Amino acid sequence: MEQPQKKYRVGVEVTLDVIGGKWKSLILYHLVSGTKRFNELKRLIPEISHKMLTQQLRELERDGVLLRRDYEEVPPKVEYELSEYGSGLIGVLDFFCYWGEAHLDRVYGDRRLMLEDPFEADSDLAGTAD
Repeated sequence: MEQPQKKYRVGVEVTLDVIGGKWKSLILYHLVSGTKRFNELKRLIPEISHKMLTQQLRELERDGVLLRRDYEEVPPKVEYELSEYGSGLIGVLDFFCYWGEAHLDRVYGDRRLMLEDPFEADSDLAGTAD
């Protein structure tokens, strides 16, 4: 068991350490619907750099939230998926989506004005995991 390097005041700090930041929750959001290859994730999150995506995936793997499957073939094939442990975050991500959409409705009157794909906003995050 790893020795703690930091003390936390409340559990939300731990959760935000694991999934917080600009990219991790987006990566996890896209993995809810199933296994993805690196380039698929890069296409789904075009603003993220190659280096940052690599770093974020390594951190999520280190924390046990996702699994990395390396097929050791040429050209290299690597896939990422939520671990069983990481699947426990689906409810958290789902709630983040609902809260964010409700916030957009409250602030702008209609979330569709602010979302790039308004049809995606109406879907249930957990329902996309087939």
